[in-house]
Amino acid sequence: MWRSQLSVITHHAPLPMNSSKTLRNYLLVAPQTLVFVLFLVLPIIAIAIVSFWNFNGFAMSPGFTLNNYLGIFSSRVYLSTYLNTFKFAFLVWLFCLLISYPVAYFLSFHVKNPKWQTILFLICTVPFLTSNIIRMISWIPFLGREGLINQALMGLGITKQPVEIFLFSDFSVILAMVHLYCLFMVAPIFNSMMRIDRSLVTAAEDLGSSPFQIQKEIILPLSASGIAIGSIFVVTLVMGEFATMRIMSGGKSSSVGYLIKNQLDSLQYPLAAANAVVLLIITLIIVFAILRVVDIRKEL
Repeated sequence: MWRSQLSVITHHAPLPMNSSKTLRNYLLVAPQTLVFVLFLVLPIIAIAIVSFWNFNGFAMSPGFTLNNYLGIFSSRVYLSTYLNTFKFAFLVWLFCLLISYPVAYFLSFHVKNPKWQTILFLICTVPFLTSNIIRMISWIPFLGREGLINQALMGLGITKQPVEIFLFSDFSVILAMVHLYCLFMVAPIFNSMMRIDRSLVTAAEDLGSSPFQIQKEIILPLSASGIAIGSIFVVTLVMGEFATMRIMSGGKSSSVGYLIKNQLDSLQYPLAAANAVVLLIITLIIVFAILRVVDIRKEL
């Protein structure tokens, strides 16, 4: 009798909480939380507060006004700049996806040796050993009026005069951004494809499925999480880009990031803060929309 009662107590009595272990867990999380709050949360709150301050064109003063936001949504210049930013974000994302998906597929399915997979993937990362500025400037000798591409075109007789659209244009901006951010799309897609069970592909081939059907029904759906992660990386980076826009467009094109940079240079802090808040909200909406479409939890 007493043994059965002891067994019930042993199995059903709640275990006491280990306070020292809980305290240790909080202490482990505390440094990361402190860094997160100090360098992300507080700056965003400060930017949001400054975005409501008054600005008369020469000086700013603490207060509360919606004129900074009203100016953004009522100005054609601002709206065209935002549309230009969306255009660049979409085109760069599209070209990064069109390049990254075949590269990731080749590395994961056609390179059978894991050693060569690693070597080839590391080769893709070689350009990232240098800074973004150096990689952007390296395109100028190729794209300029006297660049290698124009010389080759004129040498082959395809054109008699240098082509102007190669440099300081939307083309050069998109080319440079794709070069800068393509790896951020390749890596997550490659990781997703490496997780795909190869027996699924083998079974589909045995059943007579075509390569297109295998891509459509197996590889693409199972790679969707990697595509979503890469899309988040690329879109968020392009939305805030300003250095590439300045160097590769020659000042002929603009983006919201470049606009904010110019406003900061001219000490228009409330206007720059308002644009930063709007850009942050739009970027978060895009990210949440991607997360609603694709579940990326299995990749984390």
